[in-house]
Amino acid sequence: MLTRLYIKNYALIDNLDISFDKGLNIITGETGAGKSIIMGALGLIVGNRAEGKQFFDESQKCIIEGYFNVSSYGLNDFFEETDLDYEEETIIRREITVDGKSRAFVNDSPVTLNVLKALGEKLIDIHSQHATLQLNTEEFQLFVVDSVAANAKLLQSYNSEYKRLKKYEQRLLTLKGEIHAANAELDYNQFLFDELEKVSLVEGEVAELEAEQQQLENAEDIKKGLSTAQYLLVEGDTNIQTLLKDAVQQLQSVSKFFKRTEEFSDRLQSAYIEIKDIANEVELANEGVHLDGDRLDHVNSRLSEIYTLLKKHRLDTDTELIELREQLNAKLQLASSQDEALIVLENEVKKQLDAVLELAQQISKTRQQSLSIIQYSVNSTLLAVGMPNANLQIHLEQQTEDKISPKGLDKVQFLFSANKGQALQPIHKVASGGELSRVMLAIKSLVSQRSALPTIIFDEIDTGISGEVALRVGEVMEHLAQHIQVLAITHLPQIASKGTAHFKVYKEDLDERTKSNIRLLDQDKRILEIAQMLSGANPGDAALQHARELLG
Repeated sequence: MLTRLYIKNYALIDNLDISFDKGLNIITGETGAGKSIIMGALGLIVGNRAEGKQFFDESQKCIIEGYFNVSSYGLNDFFEETDLDYEEETIIRREITVDGKSRAFVNDSPVTLNVLKALGEKLIDIHSQHATLQLNTEEFQLFVVDSVAANAKLLQSYNSEYKRLKKYEQRLLTLKGEIHAANAELDYNQFLFDELEKVSLVEGEVAELEAEQQQLENAEDIKKGLSTAQYLLVEGDTNIQTLLKDAVQQLQSVSKFFKRTEEFSDRLQSAYIEIKDIANEVELANEGVHLDGDRLDHVNSRLSEIYTLLKKHRLDTDTELIELREQLNAKLQLASSQDEALIVLENEVKKQLDAVLELAQQISKTRQQSLSIIQYSVNSTLLAVGMPNANLQIHLEQQTEDKISPKGLDKVQFLFSANKGQALQPIHKVASGGELSRVMLAIKSLVSQRSALPTIIFDEIDTGISGEVALRVGEVMEHLAQHIQVLAITHLPQIASKGTAHFKVYKEDLDERTKSNIRLLDQDKRILEIAQMLSGANPGDAALQHARELLG
């Protein structure tokens, strides 16, 4: 509900602050007084583009603020999705700077024009004589049917199941793509895996083979080095062991005269034992080194095989080759198990589709049952507002299950005829602006009793009607305003008299400037305004009395 509108420095408006009633707000005023300016300002805060520079004072920016009570609109999810702070009293502000740049804010957070427009559509429905609004769209027509059918909870369940179906279908599509890709590569992957599996590579094997290769290639030099070391340690006439043993004996022979020789003797004895042990190990190592050409050929062949695979797969280590082998094996296993997974997922999709179709059938049934209620109510209202031959018929067709949508299985079309003998046709093709406005009025009067609709603004939809018909239109608006907030710009006293709040837009000349302004009328001023609407600027007693009677 729009509780307050603040306009500063816009067109002919210097500074204007209006607080609206929750029911039927009537706005009247002479042609050119500024009613369209107020409508333009409202349009800006619900996302319309700013066309040109429209400033009362060219040196200051224009500011328009709308204060909305959104507590009953269920907009928490919208605010969360758009990353906005939710407030039950939400403030929308639009600023236009002197250089023509425009900015928009919701609860002081900057927003794009698209976000502002999306929010605006949930808060205000501006309905002019020439606007077709949503009535021509299938989405709105289904909304009307579902509102009267009280399908809110059913649709909520359906939407939840439908989203789950779409997830399953996406998973199925992905799996089929994976199977197709796996099958396309299956033979090649099998060849690569068999090649790696045949090699039977183990981690660290390359390092071991390369070390063995070095030993085999240099076996002769290794044996020569070991043999020479063994000769020097043990076998030579002046080998190290004999020399050490003699040195120990010499030190021991003088130890009784020079005590430090005992320390030297002990240390040499330890060295003698260590060298003797080394000599034994050198001997054993020498015996283990062989000039084995066959083994060298085998090692070279094995390394060549592994190097070829590393080069082929552009890898650096045997560990990476082993990882590749495991990856190929996993792909082969997946390819062999995916057919079974495909069958399981196809069954899940079918099961979920059946659940969605069952709910869709329930929705179709309730929609079908509501059609006669809608048609009777709308046609009765149209009769009351001066369209005695109008006929609205709703065609609801159930489509095949392959055309199921987030709205169900149904395709709806509002068919309309305004005159006798005129064939029913889609409403947007045959209804004039005035006729369409009254049809929308009749529909929203019905729907508002069952759904939370945004504030609706009727901008001079009363053109072409008068007298008793105007009175009936006013009564319909009055009834509509019992459920939602209505703002009606009108030239008809019969409609103006039905308001719970009456505002007058007027011009005033101050300091060689013309300004538009608006004020809330009290009862006496309201009587005068309606009397002037009945008979002109200087109403007589009869007009004043008639105005009192209209106001009841």
